[in-house]
Amino acid sequence: MRFELFVAVRYLRAKRRQAVVGIITVISIAGVAAGVASLIVALAITNGMRRDLQDRLLGSTAHVQLMRVASDGIRGWRPLTARLEQLPHVKAASPGLYEQVLISKGARSGGALIEGIVPAQERRVSDLLSKVTLGSAAALEPKPEGTFAGEDHAPPPIVIGHDLADTIDARVGSTILVTSPQGELTPLGLIPKFQRFQVVGIFHSGFYQYDSSMAFTSLADAQRLFGEPDVVSVISFKVDDLYHADQIGRSIEQAAGPGFLTTNWMEENRELFHALRLEQVVTFIVIGLIVCVAALNILTALTMMVMEKTRDIAVMMSFGVQPRQVRMIFLLQGLLIGFTGTFLGLIGGYGLSWLGGHYRFSLSAAVYSIDYLPFAARWTDGLIVAGVALAVSLLATLYPSGSAARILPAEALRYE
Repeated sequence: MRFELFVAVRYLRAKRRQAVVGIITVISIAGVAAGVASLIVALAITNGMRRDLQDRLLGSTAHVQLMRVASDGIRGWRPLTARLEQLPHVKAASPGLYEQVLISKGARSGGALIEGIVPAQERRVSDLLSKVTLGSAAALEPKPEGTFAGEDHAPPPIVIGHDLADTIDARVGSTILVTSPQGELTPLGLIPKFQRFQVVGIFHSGFYQYDSSMAFTSLADAQRLFGEPDVVSVISFKVDDLYHADQIGRSIEQAAGPGFLTTNWMEENRELFHALRLEQVVTFIVIGLIVCVAALNILTALTMMVMEKTRDIAVMMSFGVQPRQVRMIFLLQGLLIGFTGTFLGLIGGYGLSWLGGHYRFSLSAAVYSIDYLPFAARWTDGLIVAGVALAVSLLATLYPSGSAARILPAEALRYE
């Protein structure tokens, strides 16, 4: 062991006449550990929120959507869908007809976005139909040519979200009333159009925005409800590169021709992910102040130690120890305090993150969009946090180590 490191370790382990120095040293280690652990846990939560929200968004919605600039919908969508599905980087395409409706059962009602779909194609673009937990979406499959749902006077089938079902108190087999604002013009004015549907499935994606306001029916039944024969409002696409969805969307738009525009998942959720990134930065800065407070404790502890060891320093320097070696002793002391606190903090932070991920803490989905607190601790975050903690600890040692190196042996030992 080098001389400087040997003396630094001995100073930290030796019993002191001033117990307060030892107490401040322990507090410094605990402060660094608490700050590092808090940062690891906070970053794990923000990473988990971003990861889960992104995974659920991408699993529940299309990567790119094509629509007409005019509001009259897309006609001739079958050949257009087949042609665009052959474009490079496009993995799947699915037509859909969206409309805001009011869904009610008895005295209870709720707003919803109903989508008419072709189930076989929708499953290739979105995972929502695969998350039906009650009932089945099989009834949404197209009927044989020339027949329509409801010809036998049975209500057409519909699949609704879990939270929407709770809002209107609907169960599998319940009959609900769907009211569309696309009504009929009569001498008495515009009368909303309504249709009774039978709930055949309830899906639970874990993403509140979808579970509380989404419903699916067959494309043919949606077109009849909205009075839009053989028209779709969007064509949804799944692409092979999520982070180039904007570029792929532009190529789809160009291939579709004039009068079309595209949106992608990054544009639709830009504000959400920007807010999550900003929250991560602010969290790092605010909780990082704990490490700065611990660094002040390190500064205090080392300053008091220099005052306590003035005579020892003078004796060592009179035996030929160089000022730079004295400076190194106290630099190493500060780094040992910072390293010990950082090591304990990393163990505590990753341990708490593992426990949080293993024993899920429930959240209000209406407030946080997801129903549990996610943790995603990354090793890169540990490296960054450890580097910051050690750097702050090193900065805290500069003043006391410099003061120790400037001690004059003759002056220190004059009255001894």
